[in-house]
Amino acid sequence: MLKNESNIDLPFKIGISPTLKIRGIIAARDIKKNTVIESCPVILVDIKYENFLEETKLSSYYFIWDDKYHCVVLGYGGIFNHSKNNNTKYYKDKKNQMMVFKTIKDIKKGEELCTDYYDGEKTESYPEFTDFNKKIGKLEL
Repeated sequence: MLKNESNIDLPFKIGISPTLKIRGIIAARDIKKNTVIESCPVILVDIKYENFLEETKLSSYYFIWDDKYHCVVLGYGGIFNHSKNNNTKYYKDKKNQMMVFKTIKDIKKGEELCTDYYDGEKTESYPEFTDFNKKIGKLEL
């Protein structure tokens, strides 16, 4: 079980995704449906700076916030990998500028926690966001 410096018990650990072979969030124990995994502060970035984001390492980590802003999610939120068969969903708390990650089904110890980057949209308008192995390369184990 991963513990941070405050000795908070986290229900997950950072590990290697069994399917993508890149860094991801792995359940450290069984996690029940509707469990809040983390509430992450966000940094809002005006969409006029999208080209800047795309030229940095943040290009794989920012989310669309609304029609005026993108956001960089702090904490562990930027480490969730994408899956259309997701077991975690993110919710935007716009009032507090937070991204909340919550399980949408029971998760077994050792399973990867994944979210749908497109928030349930039927089409993925930016497939390069989900082709991780092509974009950043596989990790050698």
